[in-house]
Amino acid sequence: MKEYKLGIEATLEIIGGKWKALIICFLMTGVKRTGELQREISGISQKVLIQQLRELERDGLVYRHVYQQMPPKVEYSLTEYGVTANRIVDVMCAWGKDNIKRRQDQGEDIVLLEDT
Repeated sequence: MKEYKLGIEATLEIIGGKWKALIICFLMTGVKRTGELQREISGISQKVLIQQLRELERDGLVYRHVYQQMPPKVEYSLTEYGVTANRIVDVMCAWGKDNIKRRQDQGEDIVLLEDT
């Protein structure tokens, strides 16, 4: 039996880490192919991206559609359950923007590219 002391432990087990919340965020805009996600998420390797997508698929947040064609085509989208993670991702985005603003106000040379 798996036990958690806090609910956030279960949340972090599913969407924690450097990449999963970003993947969910980009999939919120619609269906994406592996290459599209890799271009949008700078710094992620194809191996890590596929591993993270498979984990999100295993946990029921991401749907993987494989087209039977040559060359192979795979698309990823959020499941209905995956869309519920948007509430968490939105809060994380808002907190991140506030954090960047705070750091700018303290004189740090930092920029949020989505604002440019």
